[in-house]
Amino acid sequence: MTEDVARRFEGAHCPLVTPFEDGDVDHEALGTLVEHVLEGGVTGLVPCGTTGEFASLDAAEYRAVLETTVERADGAPVMAGTAGTSVAETRERIETADEAGADAALITLPYFHGSNDPAGDVAFVRRVADDAALPLYLYNIPSCVGRSIDADSVVELAGHDRILGLKDSSGDFNYFSELLRRTPAKFQLFEGFDSHLVPGLLFGSDGGVNALSNVIPEAFAAATHAAENGDPAEARRIHEEHVAPLFQQCVAHGFAPATKAGLRARGVFDSDEVRPPLVELDDDARDEITSLVADIVAVYE
Repeated sequence: MTEDVARRFEGAHCPLVTPFEDGDVDHEALGTLVEHVLEGGVTGLVPCGTTGEFASLDAAEYRAVLETTVERADGAPVMAGTAGTSVAETRERIETADEAGADAALITLPYFHGSNDPAGDVAFVRRVADDAALPLYLYNIPSCVGRSIDADSVVELAGHDRILGLKDSSGDFNYFSELLRRTPAKFQLFEGFDSHLVPGLLFGSDGGVNALSNVIPEAFAAATHAAENGDPAEARRIHEEHVAPLFQQCVAHGFAPATKAGLRARGVFDSDEVRPPLVELDDDARDEITSLVADIVAVYE
């Protein structure tokens, strides 16, 4: 079963933003977004991750976002974000994702309070993974969790039969390349740092889970295709001309706000509303993103 799931999660995956309208989740816009990214060539969907503002959703909203995503996925694989601060909360979210019809779950280390030794992180993940309702992928995002998943710990956990791989959003390519060297070939590694997608693919990664694939899925699909089909020059061109300039806006303004501004600029969303503590971009930033998006989209139309 786990091998069948792993085969479905290869290539470009989209960590979906969660659209809001007047404070509520806009499920119609979410459905439109799912159709947009799939038509653009994304192969998998990742709702309720960091870019999806999962921490700003209540339990009912969280479940509903997963259900809408699965319903509109039209058979595309869904890897649900299921991060929690305790074993019990994380397992509960995995069960919710399973009930909603997701194919796999994405888990972080517990945030707010960290372990006093890497062995504690390994114990946490093992407790979550043992008899988990879904196959799992680890999510390394030290900027939000407060620490990275130790490379030795990843190598140890790669042997667990319910843990299929890892998404790395650390921005540390040395860390990522070490995992590529040290983990088994069947253990899938995905770049979560948009500007590292192409280098990761050329080093042998299984793909990416990248925020800007919400806005320009065509570029991420094209870059992935070029890298996987022996055309590194084309992959690099797409990276330099399309991905990197827009990625700098995410670094400067935050992934959810900048991505939603890009979706609004493209006409996929009517609103770029985010929830506190995030704030929408100012007019100057919106204008810069709008100009970049227009130039990129023109290439793919």
